Amino acid sequence: MALVSKAELIDRAIRGQVVSFPTDTVPALAVKPEQAQLIYQLKQRSFKKPLILMAASVADLEPYIEQSCQAKSGWKAIAKKYWPGALTMVLEASELVPQMLNQTNTKTIGIRIPNHSQTQSVLQQTGVMATTSANISGQNALLTSKEIEEIFTEIAILEDTSPTKPQGSNLPSTIVQWQNAKNWQILRQGSVLFAE
Repeated sequence: MALVSKAELIDRAIRGQVVSFPTDTVPALAVKPEQAQLIYQLKQRSFKKPLILMAASVADLEPYIEQSCQAKSGWKAIAKKYWPGALTMVLEASELVPQMLNQTNTKTIGIRIPNHSQTQSVLQQTGVMATTSANISGQNALLTSKEIEEIFTEIAILEDTSPTKPQGSNLPSTIVQWQNAKNWQILRQGSVLFAE
């Protein structure tokens, strides 16, 4: 496989194949949530490391969040403040979330809307995707479509006018988790300075 058009990438993603597209942080590997095991195999990734869900809108992500958590956490107000952007929120997962996405704590899921217009356009067509950085587990994130193509020869990668130019900021997203039904805890400080 090589670089493909947006239309072909969307088609392959909808058919359950792993694809790669840029984000505002680092390029991502992505697949439909029910096919998450494909990413674990491809990356040689430990099942102890969860994947996150990316989407183009809050409405797309809402069904994946446990109902009682929605009002208590105020996550939509935080989404309005920080999204699209490099903030990943970890919330209580609904029954819709496949357990494969977070096997160490199947009751939570990380969610994000990336600040990348081309990727949002892809996600509008594919719906919610399970994602992670494009790299072999334990190695540095691959930053260009050319690097991704060399390592992941079998997947569709969104075509790029500058295949050797780094995509995104190369800064990780900030990760915050809704804890004990009462507050937010920063799990990883990334490029976003979080304040409720």
